[in-house]
Amino acid sequence: MPTTLTAFADVTTSDSALRRFLHGLPGVDTVGLEARAASLGTRSIKTTAKAYAIDLAISMIDLTTLEGADTPGKVRALSAKAVNPDPTDRTTPMTAAVCVYPDMVATAKAALNGADVKVASVATAFPAGRAALPVKLADTRDAVAAGADEIDMVIDRGAFLAGRYLETYELIKAVKEACVRPGGGTAARLKVIFETGELSTYDNIRRASWIGMLAGADFIKTSTGKVGVNATPANTLLMLEAVRDFREQTGIQIGVKPAGGIRTTKDAIKFLVLVNETVGEDWLSNHWFRFGASSLLNDLLMQRQKLSTGRYSGPDYVTVD
Repeated sequence: MPTTLTAFADVTTSDSALRRFLHGLPGVDTVGLEARAASLGTRSIKTTAKAYAIDLAISMIDLTTLEGADTPGKVRALSAKAVNPDPTDRTTPMTAAVCVYPDMVATAKAALNGADVKVASVATAFPAGRAALPVKLADTRDAVAAGADEIDMVIDRGAFLAGRYLETYELIKAVKEACVRPGGGTAARLKVIFETGELSTYDNIRRASWIGMLAGADFIKTSTGKVGVNATPANTLLMLEAVRDFREQTGIQIGVKPAGGIRTTKDAIKFLVLVNETVGEDWLSNHWFRFGASSLLNDLLMQRQKLSTGRYSGPDYVTVD
């Protein structure tokens, strides 16, 4: 299988070329998309399969705190929970990452102390993305220099919705270049947030997905979690179809991260079914699929304890974030 973007080299040479390509993508069948997402959400997962799904979902969480009131103590506590989610059961998987603001990256990195948990940082004037390009790039470089393993950037939705597609592409490409570490080393992986709740149409979500993938995104991500409509089964299904089609045409695999509003084990399992049925086992690992969440972990832990002990322990038996 080829692993190249050569076939799309002409697509990004001008705004008009990119526009022709994006508007030439097949239109989204809204009724069909939502019906398929709803149908896959009715799958029943029981016993051994459910236990596997719960552990897999825990391992895919970007455990997140993105509040103005965040403190070093809160970030250290969250990092400890990421490494050891259930102190009563050391077989519980670690989460994939801890996601914080750039000024908390060093704190999280020190608290994790070499554990196999990534530090993700939001950047580019998260969540609105309303800042000049030099500010966005400085935001990214600061987070990477502080030790961020992953960068979650936001696109300029205003530019995208105004049809300035090449500007959106160039922003992602520039941030991708800013993910390279000073002095070399492994670059931070880049997750590109579209804020799907503000893109208005499924066609726009498909177009944004292709812009992100063409520009070098390692992940495409639904949302910041800061607006009314965040991750939904339908918009995530659409993005999964996009990464599937992109790999078929280029050989390049891109991850997907739904974020915001995923709070229960039932929700998480629905999304895992979407992954399995749409893109298959190749994406069923935390290298290629993540949940952006803060409260989801607690429900997963309670359901895990119930499967293990036969009784429901309740929220008093998990730590408060």
